[in-house]
Amino acid sequence: MFNPYSKNIIDFFKLLYNVTNNPFSNNPSLFFTIRSFSNASLDQSRSFTVSYLTNNLGFSPESALKASKCVHFKTPKKADAVIAFLEKYGFSDTQIRKIIEVRPHLLRSDLEKILLPKIHFFQSKGGANPDISKLLLHNPRLFSHSLKKLIIPCFNQLSSFLQSDSKAIIALRRNPFLIPCNFDVYMLPNVKTLLDNGVPESNIRVMFSYHPRSFIMSPDRFKEIVKDVKEMGFNPLLLKFLHAVILFRKVTKSAMEGKFDVYKKWGWSDEEIWKAFRKFPGVLDPSKEKITAIMDFLVNEMGFESLIIANHPSIVSRSLEKLIVPRALFVRELLSKGLIKDWRFSVMFATSEKAFVQRFVNKYKDKAPELLKLYEEKLEFAVRGKYKSN
Repeated sequence: MFNPYSKNIIDFFKLLYNVTNNPFSNNPSLFFTIRSFSNASLDQSRSFTVSYLTNNLGFSPESALKASKCVHFKTPKKADAVIAFLEKYGFSDTQIRKIIEVRPHLLRSDLEKILLPKIHFFQSKGGANPDISKLLLHNPRLFSHSLKKLIIPCFNQLSSFLQSDSKAIIALRRNPFLIPCNFDVYMLPNVKTLLDNGVPESNIRVMFSYHPRSFIMSPDRFKEIVKDVKEMGFNPLLLKFLHAVILFRKVTKSAMEGKFDVYKKWGWSDEEIWKAFRKFPGVLDPSKEKITAIMDFLVNEMGFESLIIANHPSIVSRSLEKLIVPRALFVRELLSKGLIKDWRFSVMFATSEKAFVQRFVNKYKDKAPELLKLYEEKLEFAVRGKYKSN
């Protein structure tokens, strides 16, 4: 196939040969000609790249121009092959565009040497295509890292700690940036701190699988957090100890103070807030907006005393629109119909969906066959209605 740029390239090298073998090659005009020739060829290449990115990947003109400064090509062959490769492994058009925006040079990558071996490695460790796609989508720099020098050693270290390749895949799915990570500097010292303070290794593995990011930080700061949690009276043998450590790891001091202020507006004292925290560390995890929305509904709409929530702090971790509102409104209907006389706060909000339906819906379906439909209506109302939380 005729390449429109081939004649320009041949002419360029002829000119370069003449200049380098010409005794008068110090003529500035000749070097200016070469420089102009080179810039023109580069401009043509960038122009083609910008056109390709906008037409084939949906880049905006601005983002395409930015990407063309990192990678440029004159034919679509290799870029088409890379896109087809990503599509084969389940990446959508939108995901491919996001990946290329971060790592535009991937469009010139060698599939057999660079991309395919990394996919095969994660597959060999039990990663399904959706897992691998999510991992590479959120951390596309993995495409650029050395498989032998970085990815494999890092994965093996992670797998060794969790005692399972499959658990290592799960941890990576929850935090794709575990590779690359210097575990010897930012993770293993923190694990040792926990062990030295009596935390069971099995508990550490469990919590790391769910919250891997929380264990990657400065060892000095991590020691301070563990010390604070221990001084608050948490038992290192219980998972609650690690829940508290993770909470202090992720919530800044200013954010925590803001949440204290919210609870105080609803009549909680400092002592009651800390008591709720020791019972359920996650009480300080939700946003101020979510805490306010839940308290407003339960206190102002349902008529509960504010301190009842303090005695059952886990409720703030529940979804307002998907659980709290529909269940509360439904149980209120049961009370109004005289089907129940009273109920326990923990039973209404802490039970599983299956247990709740069995206890409050199916139990009375003979007396009121419309109850299941009524509950579904409450769910629909809550999700579409005014009760929203962040």
